[in-house]
Amino acid sequence: MLILQNLSYIHPNKDVLFDKLNVTFNRQQKIALIGNNGIGKSTLLKIMAGTLAPATGLVKTEHTPYYIPQLFGQFNDYSIAQALCIEDKLNALKAIENGEVSEANLNALDDDWTIEERCQEALTHWNLEDLDLTQSMGNLSGGQKTKVFLAGISIHQPEIILLDEPSNHLDTQGRRILYDFIQTTNSTLVVVSHDRKLLNLLDAVYELSKRGITVYGGNYDFYAEQKRIESAALDQDIQSKEKALRKAKEVARETLERQQKLDARGRKKQEKAGMPTIVMKTLKNNAEKSSARIKDIHAEKTGGITQELTELRKALPDIDKMKFGFDASALHKGKILIDAKNINFGYGQKMLWAEPLNVLLASGERVAIRGLNGSGKTTLIKIILGEIEPLVGSIQRAATKAVYIDQDYSLIDNRLSVYEQAQKFNTSALQEHDIKIRLSRFLFGKDDWDKSGSALSGGEKMRLMLCCLTIGNQAPDLIILDEPTNNLDIQNIEILTAAINDYQGTLLVISHDAYFLEQVGVVQGIDLR
Repeated sequence: MLILQNLSYIHPNKDVLFDKLNVTFNRQQKIALIGNNGIGKSTLLKIMAGTLAPATGLVKTEHTPYYIPQLFGQFNDYSIAQALCIEDKLNALKAIENGEVSEANLNALDDDWTIEERCQEALTHWNLEDLDLTQSMGNLSGGQKTKVFLAGISIHQPEIILLDEPSNHLDTQGRRILYDFIQTTNSTLVVVSHDRKLLNLLDAVYELSKRGITVYGGNYDFYAEQKRIESAALDQDIQSKEKALRKAKEVARETLERQQKLDARGRKKQEKAGMPTIVMKTLKNNAEKSSARIKDIHAEKTGGITQELTELRKALPDIDKMKFGFDASALHKGKILIDAKNINFGYGQKMLWAEPLNVLLASGERVAIRGLNGSGKTTLIKIILGEIEPLVGSIQRAATKAVYIDQDYSLIDNRLSVYEQAQKFNTSALQEHDIKIRLSRFLFGKDDWDKSGSALSGGEKMRLMLCCLTIGNQAPDLIILDEPTNNLDIQNIEILTAAINDYQGTLLVISHDAYFLEQVGVVQGIDLR
């Protein structure tokens, strides 16, 4: 069991990240911890792991959690054995086998005589049998580093496991092994992930927000359905409040008009009756005060409703605030964009693909490029874009407008401000206020317009890129996405998904996120071996 009591964390600049969290994770429970980027999910995992101290509160547990971080750069100077905290045991075992049966070595080994065998079995299970435990972590790929720490689970056999984006750098095969582990393990799991296929394997969703942690007693699909119900109720509340505001304004107008008519009739009667001027002025002042009071009463009422409506609209999901409006591609559906016959590429004498590729891509299609890490997916993209030519075979490319979107959103120039970046795509000569309206639609308010591209998060870069594409005079004929969901939270993945579904052109995707591929309607695939 893992218990969080009155847990708070405050940034060095005194900003409160979360405050007085009280949560219990029961034995063998499998929990998804989700929330928007920057809300504090990774920070909370670090506190639970004991690598970061909270501002207030306690973490209670009988077992030391095994923690797999999202980033591994801090381990680059470590060997694999050092990163997994098993170097002392392995050295002690080796020394004992060489006859150095000292008390220090026996204490270091701690009766773990199978440590070496478990290491080899674990590395083999994760397809890392070619690695040596003395190798440097800095020489490994992102996927290999993730697998090393996942292999550490079998080595250490922990009761509690904390995983921060464990599928981020894994290929399809690696994800399959991870999913199988999650389904079969008896350990307590707390998982931060945007991989919705993975999230559907977990028992419950704990959503971290500014309000604290809200528990949803089911997997991600159950959570998403509950959020849809909440969103529909919110929409209904907004519509009801908008109707009430219109009615209140109408009543205020009618009441004021009625009062003004009564005042006008009263003045005419007073003039006919020949009342003294001083009396007329007094009655006029009284009438004006009465009208002012009526105005104030109704202004207070409409103001209250307006404030309530503003608060309700703030609660809307960001995706519901955005407007995509992509222009259609100029190409007719079915036009052949790429016709590659028997192509291959290589370095030196060795060809990249075991068999030459044949690729036929028509306008309007949605196609995935599939293959393990190192199978040449990015190379194929470069060939399709004309950045490199195949060493063998032939390729014909139609004159198309193609946009390549990688996982770092390199289309965004970090040297430019948000507004300057949008202006760079302004091929249709939109006025300044029109560009700023478009930016506002993509959640970039006036405080963001001068913000540098280098200061944007992955989700912000993605939203700015989508905004820039809508500012362009015409949508691209071909959009190529290279692992587009890797650095996004669930909210921003949903924004990207909605935008891609609004796009009518051709889509080519490299992604190991099966859920995303399904959501954007990718049904065909190019398999690389």
